[in-house]
Amino acid sequence: MAKKTREPKLEHSDFSGEFEDGGVTVLVDIFRPAGTNGDWTLEVISQTEVVTSWEDKFATDLDAWEEFLATAERDGVQSFLDEDEDEPQLH
Repeated sequence: MAKKTREPKLEHSDFSGEFEDGGVTVLVDIFRPAGTNGDWTLEVISQTEVVTSWEDKFATDLDAWEEFLATAERDGVQSFLDEDEDEPQLH
């Protein structure tokens, strides 16, 4: 009988959730392995399921949130909608 691989449990930041600007809504997901003091991962998922992931991890969930806000301010929320490749986008 094959062993089932368990997905690690994740702790999601209070900053995670939907973000809307100019009629464009994305899901901001800031998470880390549950029960740890590990670094936070930042991903943004568009309504068409385009996933943008940051390669760098963040010491705090606030750092990740501020990076998302800075990117949205600089590039616009619509920048998370671009689907140039089949691979997830990396920042």
